[in-house]
Amino acid sequence: MIEIRNLSKIYEIGKEKLYALDNVSLKINDGEFAAIVGPSGSGKSTLMNILGCLDIPSKGSYILDGTPVETLNDDQQAEIRNEKIGFIFQKYNLLTKLNVYENVEIPLIYLGTGNAERKERIEKALEQVGLSSHIHHKPSELSGGQQQRVAIARALVTNPSVIMADEPTGALDSKTGKEVLALLQELHKTGRTIVLITHDLSIAAEAERRIQIKDGHILSDDGGENNEDTSAV
Repeated sequence: MIEIRNLSKIYEIGKEKLYALDNVSLKINDGEFAAIVGPSGSGKSTLMNILGCLDIPSKGSYILDGTPVETLNDDQQAEIRNEKIGFIFQKYNLLTKLNVYENVEIPLIYLGTGNAERKERIEKALEQVGLSSHIHHKPSELSGGQQQRVAIARALVTNPSVIMADEPTGALDSKTGKEVLALLQELHKTGRTIVLITHDLSIAAEAERRIQIKDGHILSDDGGENNEDTSAV
């Protein structure tokens, strides 16, 4: 389960303080498909970076599967990030010199997974996204939708409990975007927790829960516990 309490992210610019997140509290239960939606500058990407253990809050607490993340050092945060969280980004973040197989392999190398298990996991992940026949292709030889499927396979290969998807359809045409969203729905049905970050309300509508954020505050949440009640705990 994901739980943040009274969480703030503050940047100091000269003598002024900029609150990217301001006293935010939120729970996302295991197996939920939640969309965090808001305009540019709303704080949604900052929130995703903290939930994904890519950044730390200035104040407040973040508990992931019972672990208080803000108490961990950099190496411990990297370990929990690699083991529990898979990332899907708008720009795919594929290495252009590596082929599909090698791109999906990267997180397993960081985990120190043995060769035989790596091969099995990679083949399974690529089969899940329908790219078993493209393992030797370079990113430049793939369509945008296929590149995003590689990114999804890379996110899946460590068998994470949480998938963080940051504007995963933002660089795709509408038809391909729908295909990627359908794939996320299928992953959700397998029991994975999906956190979708988007500025598009029509994309957010695909999730079972929508959390609207603006100016570093949660404006509305159509599922879970009431945000104000939680932050008062």
